[in-house]
Amino acid sequence: MQNRDFNMWLSGFRDSIADYGYYIDFEKVHRNVDNIKIELNILNSLIGSKNIEADFENLMRKYPEVLKCIPLLLAVRANEIYCQDENGGHLFQFDSGKYPLNSHTHYERYKYFMRETGLFDLLKNHIVNNLIDYATGVETGLDSNGRKNRGGHLMEDLVENFIQKAGFVKGVNYFKEMYIHQITDKWHIDLSAISNQGKMEKRFDFVIKTPTMIYGIETNFYGSGGSKLNETARSYKTLVWETEKINGFTFVWFTDGKGWTSAKNNLEETFDVMQHIYNIKDLEDDIISEVFK
Repeated sequence: MQNRDFNMWLSGFRDSIADYGYYIDFEKVHRNVDNIKIELNILNSLIGSKNIEADFENLMRKYPEVLKCIPLLLAVRANEIYCQDENGGHLFQFDSGKYPLNSHTHYERYKYFMRETGLFDLLKNHIVNNLIDYATGVETGLDSNGRKNRGGHLMEDLVENFIQKAGFVKGVNYFKEMYIHQITDKWHIDLSAISNQGKMEKRFDFVIKTPTMIYGIETNFYGSGGSKLNETARSYKTLVWETEKINGFTFVWFTDGKGWTSAKNNLEETFDVMQHIYNIKDLEDDIISEVFK
């Protein structure tokens, strides 16, 4: 079904499609820090303190809301932190509204937490000079964990850009994230042949509607290898066979990424039976205008 050479096609796969916003979402970083800026400024008064435990207790009594920014100082996104020591397990809660401080024991517990985690040392020994700057650094580090999610959308965004360049209009003749039942309801086409291998209902990343055809589109990019690639290639191979039986519907797959090198054989099997499988180079060569008619 393919006139193209698989190895030549695969050789054009990219190492990365990261854009400038992929690495750190600084708007989110600054927004998160701004949400606790007042509390961080209050805690700044502890830097260099000669009597930090008493000073911290006074802050807790007067400004109990300072507790909510403690987890971030440990690079934790939670308002509950569990710690284990020789005395057993302890759950520390840092939502002062939900868990109000109401006893001497409470204050002692949080001082114990600050002491044992090293946060008192961080503050009293001037290891940091400003908690807002410190929190910004921590948030930046935590946000790097979001790259996987941002990366997942990069290929979708790239493909959508080419769809729009080809003249398709969102909500008119191309649609994003459509489930099988939505396609069926909108155009009265029987897609019951798509089993999705017993998993939850199939959803296509994009659907393009032309006067003669409905195109269900999947997009992905794999910068590194893994078992998921083999599973993806196999499932899409099945999808090709299932959709071949459906008049008026065509399955199209846009994929790329050097990660496919480790799953080359499975990808080639799918390539051999799939007419409409394309990479970024194909997109740049205006394959959308050529195929979607």
